[in-house]
Amino acid sequence: MTVDIHAHYVPAELIARIRGHKATLGVEVIDGAATPALAFDYGFKVRPFFPKLVETAAQRIAWLDSEKIDTQFVATWPDIYGYGLPREQGLAWHQVLNDTLAAWCAEHAKRFGFIASVPLPNAQDAADELDRALGLGACGLMVSANVEGTNIGELPLDALWAKAEERACPVIIHPVLVGPAPRAAKFGLTQSTQYTFDTTMGVGSLLFSGVLDRFPRLTVVLSHGGGAFPYLAGRFDIMHARMDRQAQGDVAQQNPSQYASRFAYDSILHGAKQLRFLADLVGIDRIMLGTDYSFPPADLNPLQSLKAAGFSAAEIETIAVENPRRMFSPRR
Repeated sequence: MTVDIHAHYVPAELIARIRGHKATLGVEVIDGAATPALAFDYGFKVRPFFPKLVETAAQRIAWLDSEKIDTQFVATWPDIYGYGLPREQGLAWHQVLNDTLAAWCAEHAKRFGFIASVPLPNAQDAADELDRALGLGACGLMVSANVEGTNIGELPLDALWAKAEERACPVIIHPVLVGPAPRAAKFGLTQSTQYTFDTTMGVGSLLFSGVLDRFPRLTVVLSHGGGAFPYLAGRFDIMHARMDRQAQGDVAQQNPSQYASRFAYDSILHGAKQLRFLADLVGIDRIMLGTDYSFPPADLNPLQSLKAAGFSAAEIETIAVENPRRMFSPRR
């Protein structure tokens, strides 16, 4: 049962719910393009939904069949997390995100698993909503590498990490861009560089703030092969050794490179040598198949990517079947 652990979907029911509860949620549907867009009362507006984000279940399943993928775990689009909403609206918004995505996944339970989202930065609200979402059938959680510009590891989120550890719920760290990045505006640098940069910054903040030390049983999955972290782990080590740790807030108990195999990673690297390097660094048992389906940089031939990296049939089975089964499990 081949599993894609990293994909995104926005069900039509979510759009309908927003239209009916704009004032309560602080979110508005903007029409006029081929697909809708969303605007948040605090001033943030997202691009119109990518067509694959809002395609029908039949269209999505047809693609899964074409790539011999049996199950796909879907999260909502992180750009619409709305972390800038006031606390009560933020909680209501993530309840709607989780309710509608959970219902869609339950309707198509043979092919899809549900990855939850939570309202941040309030850690207790996030922990409570994670608990509720797990009751709806969530098999994992996705959070962004930054929350309105603050690195995820710099926020006081121990209540959330504790809940995820207690419930054995994997946490996927995903990049997000919620403000202008003028240097990434051209040449596709937002997709190739800005997002992976965001993941790398988030990883560094989790390591140096001691999250993995305080929660040793927490499973953290890094999107897009870990961003640049695997390649820069040695540089992280040097700064850990040479920086003023007290001034910088570095409380990590080990060298950053020693945490590399504590993380898990998806396979979305688009390069055979790069994927092989990741496997050599962290081990086959820490990598899972992912696609990022719905977005332009998606890996649309993920099993072929594993073959191109020279993995054996047994290793591909480990990456695409055994590791997801071990790290993720439905909570129904």
